[in-house]
Order: sequence, then structure tokens, then C-alpha cells
Amino acid sequence: MKFPMRSCSVVSLVRRTPVVALLMVAAGCATTSAPLAGTDWQLVHFQSMDDAIGTIRPADPSLFTMRLNDDGTVNMRLDCNRANGTWSAEGSGDSGSFSFGRLAVTRALCAPPNLDERIARDSEFVRSFLLRDGRLHLSLMADAGIYTWEPLPSD
Repeated sequence: MKFPMRSCSVVSLVRRTPVVALLMVAAGCATTSAPLAGTDWQLVHFQSMDDAIGTIRPADPSLFTMRLNDDGTVNMRLDCNRANGTWSAEGSGDSGSFSFGRLAVTRALCAPPNLDERIARDSEFVRSFLLRDGRLHLSLMADAGIYTWEPLPSD
């Protein structure tokens, strides 16, 4: 089981409990508080490195949201579909490695363009994150593109 932003490999082997956390702190092996854990985002755009694709912006960003839960799970709204799975990140502060586990995605047919299908398909290729100017940038492997997310507006 993976947890967001861990500094000790033992965290991936045991389930976090207050006792385990206390023992890890006592042993000098404290977990870091991930800047991404417990955050909510909405999609701003996808920037492909392929000029033929260019920048794709959702007509309604509120239909593309992502919740990175403290327990390493992710919940997404992808237009008329939903996705659930896991996420993990490692790094120092505002950048590092990032990955999604396999996402379970509903398969409703949303109205074109089908950005929901692209996000679901690309999720397995996300390799890193960067927090800059309040936005979350998730980069795909081989410089294929970058998904830019902004904090979900509070109600």
C-alpha cells in the first residue's frame, strides 16, 4: 500500500496508526506532511507537446475535478464520468515524483470533446508534479504533456 509523500520505506509496509507514527517519530523516521494530501483541484488545461494537439481547455472546468485524499486515494469527476483509485507522491516541498494507481472509471458517453477519456488514459503516464503559483502541474512521461490544475474554488 502506498501513502502520499513518505520519507521512510517502512510506511509502505505497514498500515499507519498512531502507534506506528509515534514509533517512527521516536526512531527519527517521521513522515512528511504532503502539500498535496487533502487537496481539491479543477482542471485548467492540458498542454500537449505535440503541436498538432496543442492546448486543450475544458469548456466547464467545474466538470473536471480531483480530490487527493490524505489516505492515498483519489476521487475524480471527469465530465459525466467518475474515477477512483490511488495516488502517491515523493519529493521535497513543491516538486517531485507523482503517480496514480489503476483508476476505476465509469464509462458513460459524455458529449464531445472527450477530455474525460484522455485524462483517464493518461493517468497511468503521470510521472511528476510541480506546485507553482498556486497551481498543480502533473507531467506525463517522455514530455508528452502537462495537466495543469488549480485549487477548487471554495463554496
